Amino acid sequence: MTTGVIPRSTRLNRAKRRGVSGVMVALTYLAAALATLPLLFIVIHIVKLGAGAISVDLFTKMPQPVGEAGGGMANAISGTLILIGIAAAVGVPIGIGAGLYLAEHKRTPLANTVRFLSDVLNGIPSIVMGIFAWQLLVRPVGHFSALSGGVALGAMIIPLVTRTTEEMIRIVPNSLREAALALGYQRWRTSLSVILRTAMPGIVTGALVAIARIAGETAPLLFTAFGNQFWSTSLRQPIAALPLQIFTYAISPYDEWHSLAWAGALVLIGIVLIISIAARFATRSRFGAAVD
Repeated sequence: MTTGVIPRSTRLNRAKRRGVSGVMVALTYLAAALATLPLLFIVIHIVKLGAGAISVDLFTKMPQPVGEAGGGMANAISGTLILIGIAAAVGVPIGIGAGLYLAEHKRTPLANTVRFLSDVLNGIPSIVMGIFAWQLLVRPVGHFSALSGGVALGAMIIPLVTRTTEEMIRIVPNSLREAALALGYQRWRTSLSVILRTAMPGIVTGALVAIARIAGETAPLLFTAFGNQFWSTSLRQPIAALPLQIFTYAISPYDEWHSLAWAGALVLIGIVLIISIAARFATRSRFGAAVD
């Protein structure tokens, strides 16, 4: 027969569990706050040093020769966008296709090999990737080019997109696959039009993270795109890029170039932010609330 009185030991255990739970929740809040602090410090520091040099000239004018005031980074901004476009065109489709294969054939020896190599490739330093791209793409043709720079950056995207695609596809409920197969869909059509479509928001997010990572890479571009002080949009010629321009200006002895370097860093962050917001809105309109 129950009396409705909770024993003292039970009350103490409940209080202890609530206390531990509260501490753990507080630690997760603290960890979340600490995770955002580096980004906040970086953004605040760059805005503080670079906002003063932001002007219309920065986006419309070419760099001035040494000793002349003014000028901008129009060629570097357009070059960065071109390089990002080439890298995304090269790396994202290959990464999504490889990730889809790994998720659909995860037990095969080939899948295990590709998965291992993707992890290894993901850890290779960017300067090593630059040397490899120089040996493979620049040396045979005898000159630097935007195409070789974009391909080098695209190769860095592939492992990130591959592993993200695999993980996103794995969390898609198997009931969706079974329902599609029960309706008469072929396996390849189920993978492309049902599984891949369901996982697309997460894949897009992973691709954006990968693009954001390579947008600021400098080492691979030193061996491939090389930089260009003039206006060039040719894929067969050396091309300017914001990371290279920032590096050149940052190590210079001129205060004005230092300000332009900080402004360029701010523009680079802005480009990544705009791409991320635009892609999220585009994905939201197509996939609805699944993005969140």
